[in-house]
Amino acid sequence: MKTIAYIGTSLDGFIARKNGEIDWLIQFDSEEINQSYTEFSSEIDAIIMGSGTYEKVLTFPTWFYQQKVFVLSSQIKQVPDALKEKVTILPFQPKAALDYLSDKGYSNIYVDGGKVIQSFLKENLLDELIITRVPVLIGNGIPLFGELNQDIAFEHIKTNLFSNGLVKSHYKRIQK
Repeated sequence: MKTIAYIGTSLDGFIARKNGEIDWLIQFDSEEINQSYTEFSSEIDAIIMGSGTYEKVLTFPTWFYQQKVFVLSSQIKQVPDALKEKVTILPFQPKAALDYLSDKGYSNIYVDGGKVIQSFLKENLLDELIITRVPVLIGNGIPLFGELNQDIAFEHIKTNLFSNGLVKSHYKRIQK
């Protein structure tokens, strides 16, 4: 099983404003960026996200995920009727969630959401990081990274520069 975080962050390391808004990120949307995400998503077969990310995505005009989404939450009990076949709530910690998905036959997992990414990193369960830096400072907000129990070394795989100034870097965890 492979786990990959794919996320955008401000230059100062935030994935959203404190209130969860991502207006600073959305203004950089482009066909080039959408194509990059489409290429990435064609290689994954399931998505794990946290409740905050899930609730934010519910405010978008359309549900754009093609793969099955698993929301890690002990608070959320139901999903909207229109998403019942697309979303499953799992009241699990990261390792138990991965065991569950492995048992269901999933093997390439996209991990999304700040707290979920942090919890996967804390348990050393993220194999790859794909981080797109947005050329804007927002001063404060929800950070991408948090405390770790140990150092986790990553190897740089490649970096892409987009015409609108975004810089996407791909890292693979170095196995110990």
